[in-house]
Amino acid sequence: MTTSTQGNASKRRGESPAVLVLEDGRTFRGRAYGAVGETFGEAVFSTGMTGYQETLTDPSYHRQVVVMTAPHVGNTGVNDEDPESKKIWVSGYVVRDPARIPSNWRSRRTLDDELAAQGVVGISGIDTRALTRHLRERGAMRVGIFSGDAIRGDDELLAKVQAVPQMKGADLAAEVATKEPYVVPAIGEKKFTVAAVDLGIKGMTPHRMAERGIEVHVLPATATAEDVFAVNPDGVFFSNGPGDPATADGPVSVMRAVLERRTPLFGICFGNQILGRALGFGTYKLKYGHRGINQPVQDRTTGKVEVTAHNHGFAVDAPLDKVSDTPYGRAEVSHVCLNDNVVEGLQLLDQPAFSVQYHPEAAAGPHDAAYLFDRFVSLMEAERA
Repeated sequence: MTTSTQGNASKRRGESPAVLVLEDGRTFRGRAYGAVGETFGEAVFSTGMTGYQETLTDPSYHRQVVVMTAPHVGNTGVNDEDPESKKIWVSGYVVRDPARIPSNWRSRRTLDDELAAQGVVGISGIDTRALTRHLRERGAMRVGIFSGDAIRGDDELLAKVQAVPQMKGADLAAEVATKEPYVVPAIGEKKFTVAAVDLGIKGMTPHRMAERGIEVHVLPATATAEDVFAVNPDGVFFSNGPGDPATADGPVSVMRAVLERRTPLFGICFGNQILGRALGFGTYKLKYGHRGINQPVQDRTTGKVEVTAHNHGFAVDAPLDKVSDTPYGRAEVSHVCLNDNVVEGLQLLDQPAFSVQYHPEAAAGPHDAAYLFDRFVSLMEAERA
């Protein structure tokens, strides 16, 4: 009975018209997918062909409308094991050809029904290839999706989109981070204690550390240096997260305190940008960013090329061709994107600190970068020795 009711609800939503309006006036018309209503955010595209549950529940996508470049989405439905947080964080979802019937032994619900249940407005049946090409040429921009009674005249909808705040200058980490500290216990024998500053952390990240015998104390984005050192950490971790790193003065101050104490430090994604700022480098907004699970990155310390998972619209402005002097010793770019030479990692040469711009926890994504957690463990082992 429940399946029939949900199926009928999905059918009714799919018959409702929807329109996507970009801030430059480009418009796409399709059908409602997920909740019916209106939503706004920054239009970005993801090149992943799988792992849509992890994408939807990644807090880094807060206030973003995600366009899937893969045409078929929803094939495996939705399960209760793969979410990276307690809710869907994307503000809107755009797909070309959603699966009518999911097929997977772990599936519990359709993606359409899950989006609707969590109030996520989406659109289907549009030319996502044309939309992606437009974003590549013009850059990520503000967007609105309107369906059902929310549809109005084109000029009125465009005015609504243009009134939405820009992503540049947005301070969002505290909106998605935990409000209270919590502990992820080590799996097996406890070897180390790590203080993890949650700027939008994914659930798999502390799990990867726990697998290596690390007890992870996850702290709010507003944590102070005193809060971090109160757990007596062997290492400190700064997570991924949404927003403009230029607004993150608090986390930058905490990271500088960690660097001054020479405590082993590891940062990913937003954490990489925080390290860049702490070292004195600038950050800037990319034209359309890197998102998906197939981005090629070279580890310049080994020459190895990794296929990696990304979700970032900002990057660190650091020189690729030289070692830089910083207040905390010498630093260099350790990883670089092979598509566009964007900085994808930093490391200090005179103390135990490094970061990468991508997601090594492989949720969703390849496992090429899993060694980075082992590198963090090695730094803590060396410091203890």
